[in-house]
Amino acid sequence: MAYQSLYRKYRPQFFADVAGQDAITRALGNQITSDRLAHAYLFTGTRGTGKTTVAKIFARAVNCEDIRPDGSPCGECVMCRGIADGSLMNVIEIDAASNNGVDNIRTIIEEIAYSPQRGKKKVYIIDEVHMLSGGAFNALLKTLEEPPEYALFILATTEVGKVPITILSRCQRYDFHRMKADTLVARMKNILASEDGSAEDMALSFIARQADGSMRDALSLLDQCMAFTLGERLTYDRTLEILGAVDTSVFASMMDAVAAADLKSAVEILDDAFMKGREIQAFVGDFISYLRNLLLISADGSTGADIADILGVSSDTYDQMKVLAKRFETETIMRYIRIFSELSSEIRYSSQKKTLTEIAIVRLMHPEMQDDAASTRQRLAVIERKLDRMEREGVKVSGAAAGQGSRPAAPVKKVPLPDALPEDVRMVCDNWGRIVSDSKDIVRGILREAKPSLEGKKLVIVCKDEISSGSLKANSADLTEILEREIKKNVDFEIYGPARGEDPDTKFPDLESLINYDDIKISDKE
Repeated sequence: MAYQSLYRKYRPQFFADVAGQDAITRALGNQITSDRLAHAYLFTGTRGTGKTTVAKIFARAVNCEDIRPDGSPCGECVMCRGIADGSLMNVIEIDAASNNGVDNIRTIIEEIAYSPQRGKKKVYIIDEVHMLSGGAFNALLKTLEEPPEYALFILATTEVGKVPITILSRCQRYDFHRMKADTLVARMKNILASEDGSAEDMALSFIARQADGSMRDALSLLDQCMAFTLGERLTYDRTLEILGAVDTSVFASMMDAVAAADLKSAVEILDDAFMKGREIQAFVGDFISYLRNLLLISADGSTGADIADILGVSSDTYDQMKVLAKRFETETIMRYIRIFSELSSEIRYSSQKKTLTEIAIVRLMHPEMQDDAASTRQRLAVIERKLDRMEREGVKVSGAAAGQGSRPAAPVKKVPLPDALPEDVRMVCDNWGRIVSDSKDIVRGILREAKPSLEGKKLVIVCKDEISSGSLKANSADLTEILEREIKKNVDFEIYGPARGEDPDTKFPDLESLINYDDIKISDKE
């Protein structure tokens, strides 16, 4: 018999065998046992989480003649065997990736008019449904909303965001979640026992982490490792070698080199991994995961709960990482993650992956190459460590600094600016919005509602009230600095209240109070 991949050979045939999706299998099983079936279902989630597997079990169960108590198909009746060997066409599987046109959907609509010869339901499983064209979705809408009572649709997708809302509203939606590492490891152990194989727990844990919550990926990687060992025990070191991955001790050595600013050692570590056949992109991705673990340990603190289980590392590795995390500030580790995350995107399509990685390592060791806050704090920390080391070596750093600080600073000569001409002041008025946006918070609020004007060579600023004018006069030095910075000339200005010294009520009397309404006569003559 031809060899079958592990994920195909051990595909679950009953709801109870599906790992990591208990809530979904229970809900579907209850619908079958209570005969409360919907006409359309949407299974969504990341790759390898059991969408197609559960769809096939569900399709057999709705036609099974002797269902189990949990709603699973019996696997022994005529319907179960006929669907399994393909002799009964009650279950039709369609790959929307290659059958995504309107004509393909019209074929389904024409076929659905004929009821099944045997069994209760005709089930259509449309995989990767998000690949259907817009016209195909529109053609499917009416049939999906009101199919014949014997028809049932199961749509599966990894990108639910690409499915039109009109389709989503016609389906019962079930989200398949990523599986935990413990679930993947337990499943692999059961399969190894059936295959008369054995593996170290560390090897299986590493495979589970690489699978990223996907059961199919985990079994494919296990299949690959078992083919390499040929009946021998699968060890952690061999797993790293087969998958082209890097041991965490290599990353620990890399972080030691970064902490010591030892560029030579860091590049040698990268060269050694490269010469052993490790993929640079995998190296970068694994290093980001390692930095993520360091970040969580650093942020957790020495008094926090033990998070070794969350990180998915052994207790020995966790203890080593706790010691290493104390050598770095949390913000520094976050800066390292940002640098390598940018690198991960850059090297994806680059032919100079190793060179770009070496540049990223240089950036780790030289925070002065960046001007963000984390880099600045790291530079200050480096300076403090150098000063502490100099003091331990007997160099009187603090005394020298104090001596220098005690000398009077040489006065800075300010270069005199030329006086502004009328056209300069007019330019200030025309660009008043820029003056406002360049000012500080207090001044900005006053200038935003003030009115500038030109009187001779002088800039006149009229504020909205006397309080504003007084506040602006108190901050006139800031205004002078803004104007000099904008036009590089000395601007003479004056600040006034709304009436420029006059009583606003006198200058603008209340007209309503001066009108005698009794003397006003309204005539209806035109």
